[in-house]
Amino acid sequence: MQHRLGPVTPVAVLTVSELSQQLKTALEIGCGEVWVGGEISNFRVPPSGHYYFSLKDERSQIAAVMFRSANQALPFRPHDGIEVIVRGRVGLYEVRGDLQLYVETMEPRGVGSLLLAFEQLKQRLAAEGLFDSARKRALPLWPEAVGVATGLTGAAVHDIVTTIRARLPGTRIVVRPVRVQGRGAGEEIVAALEDLNRLPGIDVIIVGRGGGSLEDLWAFNEEGVVRAVARSRVPVVSAVGHEIDVTLTDLAADRRAATPTAAGALVVPDRDELGAQLGQLQLRLRRATGVAVARDRARMAALARMVRHPQQLLRAQRLRLDELVERGQRALDGVVRLARQGLRGQGERIEALSPLAVLQRGYAIAQRVDTGQVVRRASDVTAEDALRLTFGRGWARVRVEERQE
Repeated sequence: MQHRLGPVTPVAVLTVSELSQQLKTALEIGCGEVWVGGEISNFRVPPSGHYYFSLKDERSQIAAVMFRSANQALPFRPHDGIEVIVRGRVGLYEVRGDLQLYVETMEPRGVGSLLLAFEQLKQRLAAEGLFDSARKRALPLWPEAVGVATGLTGAAVHDIVTTIRARLPGTRIVVRPVRVQGRGAGEEIVAALEDLNRLPGIDVIIVGRGGGSLEDLWAFNEEGVVRAVARSRVPVVSAVGHEIDVTLTDLAADRRAATPTAAGALVVPDRDELGAQLGQLQLRLRRATGVAVARDRARMAALARMVRHPQQLLRAQRLRLDELVERGQRALDGVVRLARQGLRGQGERIEALSPLAVLQRGYAIAQRVDTGQVVRRASDVTAEDALRLTFGRGWARVRVEERQE
């Protein structure tokens, strides 16, 4: 077989650079943004501060880079062997024609990696003084309004509200519902804390949720949430999980409660205890008045024996004694009356200020079943969406047939 040299049909001949550019464009358009999980290997940090590493699993690996501008926000220091989840885009390093993953965000995956990230962030924030006891503020003795940032449908909000109402009826409770786990939960918690700080009259804030695994509670270990708790102008009580669960939010808060129920008991005094204290105050006032009366009587008797006209002096001292007794009784009656009026007024305000009273008047809260998001307008749903309706008593699951904006 012979090969002829000579003119052939013209075709487009690409340079290597042109081919590389076409491949790079195809990868960026075809793949777009991707989430990838794997184990870090070959991790290195040159003087530029960029992170270079490989991301691998049992069968494959891909080169990756996380530029310094992105890795400065990481709450932990990656190293070989840890499992991570990264978000980024696939591209081609044209100089060598290497396929490469350009990482924009990274988070630990698995208990071991989470514990590593927890300890690294804890040490860094502790070095800044965010957990110092000197920063802790005292809680108000008698708050008029309590802000609550937690999930709307979990047991935590029920436990907190029920406990506060039982201990001090009439306390205003402002619930700011948030997602407490999953992607975006940390941002919602930060926004809720900022909203409650802007509301006038909020005296103390409870932030928390029920128990769960380390992964479930991770939103309360995110740096943004911890810093939002630390910079709150209103004292914050953290009530995350159970007593054995400790999050970075617990360390940054002014007080930590073992459970949501304990948080409710921590922020308001008990009405029955106040009644007992009032009784003790009355007893002390009576005793103090009795001591003063006895002392004045003794002085009066002594003076009566020393003067030439004892009857006249005695009469004046008796008038003074009667005045002291009357003043003491008026003071005692005034204290008792004001205390009773305060307790009665608090009780009368509970129904008017209760965040659930609206539901008792025929309204309902609509939430998406798939995400738990509160539905505020018709555009938040589409046909066939499943919704959960919470009423004054009980709830129902419905499906959207049509909508009108």
